[in-house]
Amino acid sequence: MTADTLPQALSPAAVTAVAGRLVDNVSEVVRGQSSAVRYLAAAFLSGGHVLIEDTPGNGKTTLAHAFARSVAADFRRVQGAPDLLPSDVTGSSVWNQVSQSFTFVPGPVFSHVLLVDELNRTPPRTQAAFLEAMEEGTVTVDGVSHPLPSPFTVIATQNPLEQHGAYPLPEGQLDRFALRVTLEPLSEDDELRVIRDQVHHATVTDLPPVIDIATWHASCAAVRGVYVAPAVSAYALALVRGTRHHPQIAHGASSRAAISFVRTAQAWAVVSGREYVVPEDLQSIARAALEHRVIGAGAGAGAAIDDILARTPVPLGS
Repeated sequence: MTADTLPQALSPAAVTAVAGRLVDNVSEVVRGQSSAVRYLAAAFLSGGHVLIEDTPGNGKTTLAHAFARSVAADFRRVQGAPDLLPSDVTGSSVWNQVSQSFTFVPGPVFSHVLLVDELNRTPPRTQAAFLEAMEEGTVTVDGVSHPLPSPFTVIATQNPLEQHGAYPLPEGQLDRFALRVTLEPLSEDDELRVIRDQVHHATVTDLPPVIDIATWHASCAAVRGVYVAPAVSAYALALVRGTRHHPQIAHGASSRAAISFVRTAQAWAVVSGREYVVPEDLQSIARAALEHRVIGAGAGAGAAIDDILARTPVPLGS
């Protein structure tokens, strides 16, 4: 994308409208998951990656696919499997008989939105193929670095209960996801609507895009400019540092987690209709942003993060 293709700089109010269109569009086919939909909207607008973790059949892929289809951008899907090779994701160099040289053929990672279904079914070597792409926005093949499209977002799904044929994601990979989202149990009415919607065909295939790639790109840039008061930044860091000293956490969140935490809070503020971050934004996303980045002990990481939120002083007047 070049500067000539970008729209004029967007105001926070305009980005809030973009977020509203995304949320409303996805909610047409994803029922009863308002929190999860808003989390994904915030991740999209912060330029972050999302891991959707839930049991089979509860709509993880539908949620990810709905967001991907809501943006008029290049979208690819990879199905996780034990025989998936790194080159199946990144691409590879192929011998060109005409030019008598190797030509790089890009893989599905060269897209704006990459849906990786059941990421934890891919072997460790293939999981590692995503690390450089998710952190640096590039892929290196045969010593040559290839830039990925911008923006670039990975939406991955995994089943937390399945053990056969699964390879748990290492901490370094989990740390590259801005948010880990779980789905809410559906009410009886919402589940009945899902059955009625899906009984004839997958309604997500009819979902139209509601923003284009230039608007998405400009929205991400605008989110980076959302005001974060020094006291709010200090509060975010206090929450992250609290994970490093809590007795129920064996290994706390990293500095990269702190940066991602604040960036996602900027997007959450815009999704909530504000032009600045408040402590409540950090509190709202704390579990989704931090729980997968720590190693819990005893009662578990989620309860520890709740305890950290309860014990950490909230800045006043911020």
